[in-house]
Amino acid sequence: MTTRSTRSVVTFSRPFRIAGYEDDLPAGQYEMVVDEDLLEGVSFESYRRTATYLLIGGPAGGLGVAEMRPVDPRDMDAALARDQAEPAAP
Repeated sequence: MTTRSTRSVVTFSRPFRIAGYEDDLPAGQYEMVVDEDLLEGVSFESYRRTATYLLIGGPAGGLGVAEMRPVDPRDMDAALARDQAEPAAP
């Protein structure tokens, strides 16, 4: 089976928490990695998401040590929505 990984950067403007983890994470940019598997036996190219990870500790797109935390995409979307819904700190 063919697997592809896509990377993107998400930005939080204030400290946040992801469901399933006890620690609060500081505001900033975080790299997100999504793994997908190619669906075989269909007449068009299609992928199914198999894993989502948030990189903690290393600068987004830079060098350094980072922890890859598996996250539920729905929890990630909820954290981003909470961050955008709260008024910005003065």
